[in-house]
Amino acid sequence: MDAFALTPPGWTRSAIHATEFCCPSCRSLVLDAQKVWINRRAPVFTEDHHRKWQEFYQCQCGAAWWAWSSDRPPTQLKKPDPVQPWDNLNWFE
Repeated sequence: MDAFALTPPGWTRSAIHATEFCCPSCRSLVLDAQKVWINRRAPVFTEDHHRKWQEFYQCQCGAAWWAWSSDRPPTQLKKPDPVQPWDNLNWFE
């Protein structure tokens, strides 16, 4: 499985948008997904100029779903990035 393939796998066609970051059918977390594909060719820019992508998952129950990368809950596997003094500047005002 190549999560960064340029073309979407066939199973993504039936994916539904999950309003929470888990399988809408069985509520399994992404760690239980059997397949993953990230649509990195079509990023969306938020109003605060951050990028987000569609992340597609095929669950162990067989359901396919997607959510925005910005909806991913924080992880405890890595330390948060330190806040930089320039993070609070609004460059586009």
